[in-house]
Amino acid sequence: MKHAKRLPDYLTHRYQGWKATTYEGNKAWYRRLADGQHPRAMVISCCDSRVHVTALFGAEQGEFFIHRNIANLVPPYAPDGDHHGTSAAIEYAVNALKVAHVIVMGHSSCGGVAGCDGMCSGTAPELEEKMSFVGRWMDILRPGYERVKHIENETERRTALEKEAVLVSLENLMGFPFVSEAVKSGDLSIHGLWNDIASGGLECFDPAQGTFIPV
Repeated sequence: MKHAKRLPDYLTHRYQGWKATTYEGNKAWYRRLADGQHPRAMVISCCDSRVHVTALFGAEQGEFFIHRNIANLVPPYAPDGDHHGTSAAIEYAVNALKVAHVIVMGHSSCGGVAGCDGMCSGTAPELEEKMSFVGRWMDILRPGYERVKHIENETERRTALEKEAVLVSLENLMGFPFVSEAVKSGDLSIHGLWNDIASGGLECFDPAQGTFIPV
Protein backbone atom coordinates (compact mmCIF):
# COMPACT_ATOMS: atom_id res chain seq x y z
CA MET A 1 0.00 0.00 0.00
CA LYS A 2 2.21 2.80 -1.30
CA HIS A 3 0.23 5.65 0.27
CA ALA A 4 0.62 4.37 3.85
CA LYS A 5 3.28 6.07 5.98
CA ARG A 6 5.40 5.00 8.91
CA LEU A 7 4.03 5.66 12.37
CA PRO A 8 4.73 9.24 13.59
CA ASP A 9 7.81 9.43 15.82
CA TYR A 10 5.90 10.63 18.88
CA LEU A 11 3.66 7.55 18.75
CA THR A 12 6.64 5.25 18.23
CA HIS A 13 8.34 6.73 21.29
CA ARG A 14 5.19 6.43 23.40
CA TYR A 15 4.77 2.79 22.41
CA GLN A 16 8.39 1.98 23.25
CA GLY A 17 7.95 3.64 26.64
CA TRP A 18 4.81 1.61 27.32
CA LYS A 19 6.48 -1.64 26.27
CA ALA A 20 9.50 -1.00 28.51
CA THR A 21 7.45 -0.07 31.59
CA THR A 22 3.76 -1.01 31.75
CA TYR A 23 4.07 -4.20 29.68
CA GLU A 24 7.30 -5.39 31.27
CA GLY A 25 5.80 -4.99 34.72
CA ASN A 26 2.60 -6.88 33.84
CA LYS A 27 3.59 -9.62 31.41
CA ALA A 28 1.51 -12.29 33.13
CA TRP A 29 -1.63 -10.16 32.86
CA TYR A 30 -1.13 -9.56 29.14
CA ARG A 31 -0.55 -13.26 28.53
CA ARG A 32 -3.83 -13.94 30.28
CA LEU A 33 -5.61 -11.37 28.10
CA ALA A 34 -4.24 -13.10 25.01
CA ASP A 35 -6.23 -16.22 25.89
CA GLY A 36 -9.53 -14.45 25.22
CA GLN A 37 -11.70 -11.54 26.29
CA HIS A 38 -14.47 -11.65 28.86
CA PRO A 39 -15.76 -8.07 29.18
CA ARG A 40 -18.57 -7.36 31.60
CA ALA A 41 -20.05 -4.53 29.56
CA MET A 42 -20.25 -3.09 26.08
CA VAL A 43 -19.95 0.69 25.80
CA ILE A 44 -21.18 2.54 22.72
CA SER A 45 -19.59 5.98 22.77
CA CYS A 46 -18.69 8.81 20.43
CA CYS A 47 -15.57 8.98 18.27
CA ASP A 48 -14.82 12.35 19.87
CA SER A 49 -11.22 12.34 21.13
CA ARG A 50 -12.31 13.95 24.42
CA VAL A 51 -14.49 10.98 25.35
CA HIS A 52 -12.31 8.66 27.44
CA VAL A 53 -14.55 5.89 28.74
CA THR A 54 -11.88 3.74 30.35
CA ALA A 55 -10.43 6.71 32.26
CA LEU A 56 -13.89 7.83 33.40
CA PHE A 57 -14.59 4.47 35.03
CA GLY A 58 -11.01 3.52 35.92
CA ALA A 59 -11.35 0.44 33.72
CA GLU A 60 -8.55 -1.98 32.94
CA GLN A 61 -7.84 -3.66 29.61
CA GLY A 62 -10.31 -6.44 28.96
CA GLU A 63 -13.08 -4.91 31.09
CA PHE A 64 -15.07 -3.05 28.41
CA PHE A 65 -15.97 -4.00 24.87
CA ILE A 66 -16.00 -0.53 23.29
CA HIS A 67 -17.57 0.57 20.03
CA ARG A 68 -17.22 4.18 18.92
CA ASN A 69 -19.06 6.02 16.16
CA ILE A 70 -20.22 9.53 15.33
CA ALA A 71 -22.57 10.73 18.11
CA ASN A 72 -22.75 7.31 19.82
CA LEU A 73 -25.74 6.24 17.74
CA VAL A 74 -27.35 2.83 17.37
CA PRO A 75 -29.11 2.47 14.01
CA PRO A 76 -32.47 0.71 13.65
CA TYR A 77 -32.36 -3.08 13.26
CA ALA A 78 -31.99 -3.69 9.52
CA PRO A 79 -31.08 -7.26 8.47
CA ASP A 80 -30.72 -6.34 4.80
CA GLY A 81 -27.39 -8.01 4.01
CA ASP A 82 -25.54 -4.68 3.82
CA HIS A 83 -22.55 -3.48 5.86
CA HIS A 84 -23.51 -2.58 9.44
CA GLY A 85 -20.52 -1.96 11.70
CA THR A 86 -22.39 -0.86 14.82
CA SER A 87 -24.99 -3.61 14.50
CA ALA A 88 -22.23 -6.19 14.03
CA ALA A 89 -20.49 -4.99 17.20
CA ILE A 90 -23.75 -5.24 19.17
CA GLU A 91 -24.43 -8.73 17.82
CA TYR A 92 -20.94 -9.90 18.77
CA ALA A 93 -21.09 -8.36 22.24
CA VAL A 94 -24.50 -9.81 23.11
CA ASN A 95 -24.44 -13.17 21.33
CA ALA A 96 -20.76 -14.14 21.43
CA LEU A 97 -19.29 -12.31 24.43
CA LYS A 98 -22.48 -12.50 26.52
CA VAL A 99 -21.95 -9.07 28.10
CA ALA A 100 -24.17 -8.30 31.07
CA HIS A 101 -24.63 -4.63 30.22
CA VAL A 102 -24.81 -2.40 27.14
CA ILE A 103 -24.11 1.26 27.91
CA VAL A 104 -24.75 4.12 25.48
CA MET A 105 -22.80 7.20 26.53
CA GLY A 106 -23.40 10.62 25.03
CA HIS A 107 -21.47 13.77 25.85
CA SER A 108 -21.50 17.57 25.84
CA SER A 109 -20.36 19.69 22.87
CA CYS A 110 -20.87 16.79 20.46
CA GLY A 111 -19.97 17.85 16.93
CA GLY A 112 -22.10 15.16 15.32
CA VAL A 113 -25.17 16.26 17.27
CA ALA A 114 -24.47 19.90 16.41
CA GLY A 115 -24.33 18.84 12.76
CA CYS A 116 -27.68 17.09 13.06
CA ASP A 117 -29.18 20.19 14.64
CA GLY A 118 -27.84 22.33 11.79
CA MET A 119 -28.96 19.87 9.12
CA CYS A 120 -32.49 19.54 10.49
CA SER A 121 -32.87 23.28 11.05
CA GLY A 122 -31.66 24.11 7.54
CA THR A 123 -28.32 25.74 8.39
CA ALA A 124 -26.08 22.87 7.24
CA PRO A 125 -27.24 22.05 3.70
CA GLU A 126 -23.98 20.22 2.95
CA LEU A 127 -25.12 17.47 5.30
CA GLU A 128 -28.31 17.04 3.30
CA GLU A 129 -26.27 15.90 0.31
CA LYS A 130 -26.75 12.24 -0.54
CA MET A 131 -22.96 11.75 -0.62
CA SER A 132 -22.46 12.99 2.97
CA PHE A 133 -21.64 10.00 5.14
CA VAL A 134 -22.04 12.11 8.29
CA GLY A 135 -25.38 13.49 7.16
CA ARG A 136 -26.85 10.11 6.33
CA TRP A 137 -25.60 8.70 9.62
CA MET A 138 -27.14 11.60 11.53
CA ASP A 139 -30.49 10.86 9.88
CA ILE A 140 -30.78 8.29 12.68
CA LEU A 141 -31.22 11.18 15.12
CA ARG A 142 -34.00 12.99 13.22
CA PRO A 143 -36.74 11.54 15.49
CA GLY A 144 -34.87 13.00 18.46
CA TYR A 145 -34.63 16.40 16.79
CA GLU A 146 -38.39 16.43 16.29
CA ARG A 147 -38.78 16.09 20.07
CA VAL A 148 -36.53 19.06 20.91
CA LYS A 149 -36.90 21.43 17.95
CA HIS A 150 -39.28 23.63 19.95
CA ILE A 151 -36.41 24.70 22.25
CA GLU A 152 -35.39 28.16 21.00
CA ASN A 153 -32.08 28.52 22.84
CA GLU A 154 -29.47 26.81 20.65
CA THR A 155 -27.21 25.68 23.51
CA GLU A 156 -30.11 24.19 25.45
CA ARG A 157 -31.55 22.54 22.32
CA ARG A 158 -28.24 20.91 21.45
CA THR A 159 -27.76 19.61 24.98
CA ALA A 160 -31.25 18.16 24.85
CA LEU A 161 -30.45 16.64 21.45
CA GLU A 162 -27.27 15.06 22.83
CA LYS A 163 -29.43 13.28 25.37
CA GLU A 164 -31.93 12.37 22.66
CA ALA A 165 -29.05 10.65 20.83
CA VAL A 166 -28.77 8.35 23.84
CA LEU A 167 -32.52 7.77 24.04
CA VAL A 168 -32.93 7.10 20.31
CA SER A 169 -30.08 4.60 20.57
CA LEU A 170 -31.70 2.84 23.52
CA GLU A 171 -34.97 2.65 21.59
CA ASN A 172 -33.18 1.22 18.55
CA LEU A 173 -31.28 -1.27 20.70
CA MET A 174 -34.54 -2.82 21.83
CA GLY A 175 -35.44 -3.31 18.18
CA PHE A 176 -32.71 -5.97 17.88
CA PRO A 177 -34.47 -9.28 18.67
CA PHE A 178 -31.46 -10.80 20.44
CA VAL A 179 -31.14 -7.67 22.61
CA SER A 180 -34.80 -7.52 23.60
CA GLU A 181 -34.83 -11.25 24.34
CA ALA A 182 -31.74 -10.98 26.56
CA VAL A 183 -33.24 -7.98 28.39
CA LYS A 184 -36.55 -9.78 28.96
CA SER A 185 -34.77 -12.89 30.26
CA GLY A 186 -32.73 -10.81 32.70
CA ASP A 187 -29.39 -11.72 31.12
CA LEU A 188 -28.78 -8.17 29.84
CA SER A 189 -29.45 -4.63 31.00
CA ILE A 190 -29.14 -1.46 28.93
CA HIS A 191 -28.16 1.96 30.26
CA GLY A 192 -28.02 5.52 28.96
CA LEU A 193 -25.40 8.02 30.16
CA TRP A 194 -24.46 11.61 29.31
CA ASN A 195 -21.07 13.07 30.23
CA ASP A 196 -20.45 16.79 30.72
CA ILE A 197 -16.82 17.15 29.62
CA ALA A 198 -16.19 20.55 31.21
CA SER A 199 -17.51 19.71 34.68
CA GLY A 200 -16.68 16.01 34.68
CA GLY A 201 -20.33 15.36 35.45
CA LEU A 202 -22.12 12.14 34.58
CA GLU A 203 -25.87 11.69 34.24
CA CYS A 204 -27.83 8.45 33.89
CA PHE A 205 -31.25 8.09 32.31
CA ASP A 206 -33.82 7.05 34.89
CA PRO A 207 -36.81 5.46 33.11
CA ALA A 208 -38.96 5.81 36.23
CA GLN A 209 -38.55 9.60 36.15
CA GLY A 210 -38.20 9.85 32.38
CA THR A 211 -35.15 12.06 32.64
CA PHE A 212 -31.38 12.07 33.18
CA ILE A 213 -30.23 12.33 36.79
CA PRO A 214 -26.71 12.93 38.25
CA VAL A 215 -24.70 9.81 39.08
